Amino acid sequence: MVRKLRQYRGLFFSLASLKSIVISSLLCLPGVGQPSVLDPVPPLEPYPSQSYQDYGLSTETEYTLGAGDIIRVTVFPVEEFSGEYQILVDGTVSLPLLGNFSVQGLTLSQLTEFLTQQYTLYVKRPSVTVGVISPRPLKLAIAGEINSPGSYLLPVEGGQKFPTVTQLIQQAGGVTTVADLENVTIQRQYRGETLVLSLNLLDLVKQGQLRQDITLRDGDEIIIPTQEDIDLAETRLLSDANFGIVANQEINVAVVGEVFRPGSYRVIPENISSAGSEGNVRRQPPRLTLAVQLAGGIKPLADVREVEIRRYNRDGSQQIIEVDLWNLLQTGDIQEDVILQEGDTIIVPTAQDISPDEAEPLASASFSPALIRVNIVGEVRSPGTVEVPPNTPLNQGILAAGGFDQRRSNDATVELVRLNPDGTVTKRDIDINLAQGIAEGDNPILKNNDVVIVNRNLLTVASDTLTTVFSPIGALTGFINFFNIFDD
Repeated sequence: MVRKLRQYRGLFFSLASLKSIVISSLLCLPGVGQPSVLDPVPPLEPYPSQSYQDYGLSTETEYTLGAGDIIRVTVFPVEEFSGEYQILVDGTVSLPLLGNFSVQGLTLSQLTEFLTQQYTLYVKRPSVTVGVISPRPLKLAIAGEINSPGSYLLPVEGGQKFPTVTQLIQQAGGVTTVADLENVTIQRQYRGETLVLSLNLLDLVKQGQLRQDITLRDGDEIIIPTQEDIDLAETRLLSDANFGIVANQEINVAVVGEVFRPGSYRVIPENISSAGSEGNVRRQPPRLTLAVQLAGGIKPLADVREVEIRRYNRDGSQQIIEVDLWNLLQTGDIQEDVILQEGDTIIVPTAQDISPDEAEPLASASFSPALIRVNIVGEVRSPGTVEVPPNTPLNQGILAAGGFDQRRSNDATVELVRLNPDGTVTKRDIDINLAQGIAEGDNPILKNNDVVIVNRNLLTVASDTLTTVFSPIGALTGFINFFNIFDD
């Protein structure tokens, strides 16, 4: 019984081998089983045009073939028809029996279906599989609110890992501060028509939705629009995203208005140390207050409630961002410290009036001058110009000049001369009490360019007067004594 089974099995394999030989021989005969030269393989047509929703797609689409792809075609049971083939620059491929035909823009399932139909003419019930061995590099375009818009050529890592939208944005230098990540669009050629894919990359940042970060296909065109109304909170999120605002680039901005040194400035990102991690330093994008500091800080009549930032977008339009730095001082709302962009113009307007209650917190703000210049003249030990911190009271200003000259000064009253922002000058006498705390009457806060005059006491005035009166007599006496020497 066992011997008979072995005989049947040998007979079966002999018949299979004979069948393969017969098929191969017949296919090699001219005019047998082969298409005529006058009847070439008809060109492949994409699937009938359908709408984006008809495909049942969310964001990902099938891979479409193109020039440069290397594919593997397997035809069972005739291994002679199998092999690896590269799609040529014109989008065509040449296969046994079928010759040369275009596969540009076809999906793998489309090509598999076509090859199965064609090889059915030569092989009974063929099993055809098609796979991509080495995908071509992807040529992509990105435009809109991106730092370096243009065309990019990205390789397919490891032959299988396709780049994603955020990876392309990183390659293009990150987004600008006015990028609308909720309405990112991708135009893609798929099955003979143009699809428009809509993405919300803000959901990726806020909720970690990876399905928004789709893989790209050759020829994709990514467009990042401009926000119509700038959301400062969203801008802050973009500064933390790995594909967001790049924090390692210096930018040029202009600062004008009520600042001490208006003009153009190059703002450098700051290094910030992360809490609880020594040596872990990250860079913070250039901000509004940093630019104002570079411009010398705000002047006394600066209206910090109505600061404007004028910004040009990629489409040539201009946006005006209104900022309330007083809100930053009062509530600590960090969103008011706007992240700047290349080419921004910062305008600090003039206030009609500044309340005395606001002057003190404004003087100590980070965007105010670090030091003010005060002139202390008269009977002090080191008269001249001294630099003191903002909100320095009169008493400390006098001490910064060495204090009173105890022999000559009138330490009871001094004069304070102040040049007002409107060009007027005020002068007032102030009774000095070094034990007095800050008080508008006896120990007021000094302002930039104030002049403090310390007068002489009565004894010094009398002494100086006598010296002035008798100095000519002393000179005459010395002259007479000079001639008396010659008489002797």
